[in-house]
Amino acid sequence: MKTEKDRVRRHTARSVLRRIDDGTAARLLECAEGGDEAARRRLQELDREWDTDRTIEVEAATTALAGLALGALVDRRLFAVSGMVTAALLLHGLTGWYPLLPALRRLGVRSALEIERERYAVKALRGDFAGLEDIDTRRAIAPGEVAPKAELH
Repeated sequence: MKTEKDRVRRHTARSVLRRIDDGTAARLLECAEGGDEAARRRLQELDREWDTDRTIEVEAATTALAGLALGALVDRRLFAVSGMVTAALLLHGLTGWYPLLPALRRLGVRSALEIERERYAVKALRGDFAGLEDIDTRRAIAPGEVAPKAELH
């Protein structure tokens, strides 16, 4: 069994992974059929897409601030909300799991790695890497040496 390098994918149910991956494959097919204009539009969409980490950070900050406000204005016991969110955020930083992660994934929020993989695939479909086969990758570039530029066709 292949070990998953993406911490978010490791903590995601297989059925959700399948749905996310199927969606990515469908969008790539649209780009392949739609040509350069479809690829350009999709790359713009990918630039605006929020990944799981960004979504979790915004949710945690909002909830923690709400907990502080409620603790100060309503009941001091509500300060505990900020503490719980802080603990959950620490857990996410250490393990990659967050209590709301399953819900976010079911909603289709993708990891940064999933978004980047699609970005590279769209660029490959568009032909952005076509000239790279001309580069001799067997020779190491010495420190301070400028790498030769590939001519893109």
